[in-house]
Amino acid sequence: MRFLRFFTDANEAHLGLRYHGRLMDVTLAAQRLWGEGIVSPVAFMTGERKGPAQLAALVESVAGSETLQVEVLRDADHLRLDAPLRDIRKLLALAGNYSQHIVESGFEDVTEAARITPQVFMKPPSTCITAPGKPIYIRTSNVFVDWEIELAVIIGRRGRDIPCEKAMEYVFGYTILNDISERDFNSRMVNRKVREFDPFFDWLMGKWFDGFCPLGPEIVFADEIQDPHRLIIRLWVNNQLMQDANTAQMILGIPETINYISQVLTLEPGDIIAMGTPAGVGKGRGIHLKPGDMMKGEIEGIGVLETPVALG
Repeated sequence: MRFLRFFTDANEAHLGLRYHGRLMDVTLAAQRLWGEGIVSPVAFMTGERKGPAQLAALVESVAGSETLQVEVLRDADHLRLDAPLRDIRKLLALAGNYSQHIVESGFEDVTEAARITPQVFMKPPSTCITAPGKPIYIRTSNVFVDWEIELAVIIGRRGRDIPCEKAMEYVFGYTILNDISERDFNSRMVNRKVREFDPFFDWLMGKWFDGFCPLGPEIVFADEIQDPHRLIIRLWVNNQLMQDANTAQMILGIPETINYISQVLTLEPGDIIAMGTPAGVGKGRGIHLKPGDMMKGEIEGIGVLETPVALG
């Protein structure tokens, strides 16, 4: 199954489910069946309100009612999409999880994964997440804006101190994330006194601009992806292939990452973990994003995320 969020003709965000080549309006179906309009996939992750069994029951009810089908099934083409997740608490991301990207960033190659720990940072989800097809905006404070396609893991269960051998049980599904990054934040400041940790905080702040996290277009349920550690991952800018890799090249896998993060904080349904980007970002070749550019990111079995660039 695949979740997405779309805007109705009345400009309301509804939750949708891919269903036999069409789109099931889950929000409308839930209103008709339960008197409750559900607009977020998170509602079906927890089991506290409407869990996975209730989702299956909803689908079965629609399948058994021609009248309901007429009302809640629609063509899936030409939809205006929203990001598939909005109401989430945490958006966590890995830095330096592909060795060739580490090298192109000017650091020493990592050859022994057992000797390193994940480097985890956060992006503010309420202001960073942006919808598929919606532009990211280059602002006057931007100097060198760059792309980073990443596999995004959606957490489906609350947990802490999660052991590696059970970590995949906490994964609800996957989507595509573009970790847009300002590489030279504050570099225009004249006579700036650079303190020891300023370069790190410049890098971190460069991740936080409004809209710097295109997400989607869909959440693919975990059982549809046979092995998330063996997926082709690519990104084009203006039809030029920039990133071309496989998630098999990740240094740290999903279980190790979930285990590490959950030792620090409690993971909650809907939380996103972005698994890092492969080599091929713009900084290493001196190419930055500019208004008029078009990015297209694709991950095997998950979909295509397109993002234009505009002046804002």
